[in-house]
Amino acid sequence: MDINSRLAKLFNLQQWQVDNVVNLLDEGNTVPFIARYRKEAHGTLDDQIIRELSEKLEYLRNLEKRREEVRSLIAAQEKLTDEISEALDKAETITEIDDIYRPFRPKRKTRASVAKEKGLEPLALAIYEQKADSPSPIELAAAYIDDEKGVATAEEALQGALDIIAENISDDADIRRRLRNLFTVTGIVNSTATDKNAESVYTNYYDFSEPVNKIAGHRILAIDRGEKEKFLKVSVTLDRVKAANVITGATLNPNGSPCTQAVREAGTDAYDRLIYPSIEREIRNMLTEKAASGAIKVFALNTKELLLQPPVKGKTVIGLDPGYRTGCKVAVVDKTGKVLDTGVMYVTHSAAQRDQAKVYIKGLIAKHKADCISIGNGTASKETEMFAAEVLREISADVSYMVVSEAGASVYSASKLAAKEFPDYDVSLRSAVSIARRLQDPLAELVKIDPKAIGVGQYQHDMPPKELDAALDAVVEDAVNSVGVDLNTASAPLLARVSGINSNIAANIVTYRDENGEFSNRSQLKKVPKLGPKAFEQCAGFLRIAESSNALDNTGVHPESYNAAKELLKLFSYSVSDIGTPEISAIKANVELLGEDKVAEKLGIGVPTLRDIVKELIAPGRDPRDELPPPMLRTDVMDIKDLAPGMEMKGTVRNVTDFGAFVDIGVHEDGLVHISQITDRYIRHPSEVLKVGMVVTVWVLNVDTARNRIALTMKAQNRPK
Repeated sequence: MDINSRLAKLFNLQQWQVDNVVNLLDEGNTVPFIARYRKEAHGTLDDQIIRELSEKLEYLRNLEKRREEVRSLIAAQEKLTDEISEALDKAETITEIDDIYRPFRPKRKTRASVAKEKGLEPLALAIYEQKADSPSPIELAAAYIDDEKGVATAEEALQGALDIIAENISDDADIRRRLRNLFTVTGIVNSTATDKNAESVYTNYYDFSEPVNKIAGHRILAIDRGEKEKFLKVSVTLDRVKAANVITGATLNPNGSPCTQAVREAGTDAYDRLIYPSIEREIRNMLTEKAASGAIKVFALNTKELLLQPPVKGKTVIGLDPGYRTGCKVAVVDKTGKVLDTGVMYVTHSAAQRDQAKVYIKGLIAKHKADCISIGNGTASKETEMFAAEVLREISADVSYMVVSEAGASVYSASKLAAKEFPDYDVSLRSAVSIARRLQDPLAELVKIDPKAIGVGQYQHDMPPKELDAALDAVVEDAVNSVGVDLNTASAPLLARVSGINSNIAANIVTYRDENGEFSNRSQLKKVPKLGPKAFEQCAGFLRIAESSNALDNTGVHPESYNAAKELLKLFSYSVSDIGTPEISAIKANVELLGEDKVAEKLGIGVPTLRDIVKELIAPGRDPRDELPPPMLRTDVMDIKDLAPGMEMKGTVRNVTDFGAFVDIGVHEDGLVHISQITDRYIRHPSEVLKVGMVVTVWVLNVDTARNRIALTMKAQNRPK
């Protein structure tokens, strides 16, 4: 199989695009580098397509490896035929290849293997042949009675032969393929309660059934978890008549034979005892893998949107990590994220302590000229938010607040990284610092935390760890490199996410910076231990140095294109010092007037690279997050009891799942916009319309104060009058 040709067909790409991407990947280039700095080689494909192509390439190569392994294993048994070899060539999945190998796979002791040891395989073949003039099966079996081999009666011989036939039918790749397809098209997923009276979150699945080809991924994951927690019994069923028709059609002699009924019975046994349990497991695994893959994509998408939330720049922030017994931890950070003050206050204990907390927080606002309050959304968050809103009503200063996700804050605060960063602070105070910084620059702060701990998805703890880690690592890598990193201020965890840099090189960069002072140009990176030419090539374009004497070092222009950039400036009578000034904005029109193709040829670069250079000269170090709507800051809070059906609200999307999106509308409990209430047009998934961090207008549909549930709609016509 020509893998590149298949990839081109799968992704609807030109052959040269795929060939070049595969070559670049094989040379050790990262996806962000290929997407950003090798556009001419692949026709400006985006990083998502390149990453998907990379993943499919790995799958197809593993498929080829397995194909040849099986071919060699069968050949080693001297049983490889042209027919088997051709079937292997045509197999398009690892499952199909394994089906072909099944009859040749070394087996543990089975009823069929025992029968073969007793010399009953010729009898099985004679019965399965179903000759029209054949004696009856029991008559054929009588010839195989052999006390020395442990066959005492004709009935024992016949049963052994039927066991062999049943296993052969079960090992038939074509029968398994057809039954697997039948399961996929007409199978039914069923779940019942292990105890109908038990209270659990799985009551919707106590008597549940849905077709295999229609059941939603989030339902599969819920059913799997319910089964794991022993609340549910789960099965996948198939119409036995349809299954029997597949087997009889492939095994019975249509002209009839005295042996046909025996083969029919062996087929029934094969299905009930061998095929059904096996394929049911396969179908359930397939459904779980598909559901997990979908959930991982949603989790990864949500994580990327969370990482790329617009930063609240240039603000002094007070971070509050709410709590009951241990109080509310407080940290004040300046505009650069430097910690100015820390402390603890009690807002939930008594009126006197609450009043003291007011005095304390008002003092911090005045002392540090704080602009914003960042509140973690965990335990006691509602009370802390109400406290903050009350304080803001009592002061004249222009201060607002925002509730941020504190997911992973405790993981970070107890980490070695946090201990190294804040050796003099208590674990709880480190959390408050993290919460404050999450408002200032979500990407720089969240990148310090294992992405799984950020928690913006569904059932992420049930996902295959390897696949989840790979997806999230890719998301973080793409997010960091799309924004770019300040080489002189970035933490080691942030640097480790830059293209071409691993954790060891990142630590070496920080050590070099500590020992030699700030980097003054990108070329100094070559002096960092273990950062060789290849690593420099991959990372240099994504690292920014605002302090460099060469303005190009603070742009996304790669050092390999510096000469082209300087020639471009010279061509239109600009200098490096003009980069980023209002005057240089005319360079885009000048290039278009002269002709992009002509200018690119003159500079010895491609048109895509020319366009990127022009963008960087006009807006050096452009942060793509600046183009997004700013986060929603609040000054007041509502209680769920204040809500009424029909109310119009502004809210921030906090999480997107398969079945809808959760929106923060300024009440402690997030409201749910079900997928059916998002838009009038048909959508397969809420992520087609909504993203984490998006500010939306919603209307209250229903309020359940007893269960703290809020139903919302984004369809104005659906709002209650």
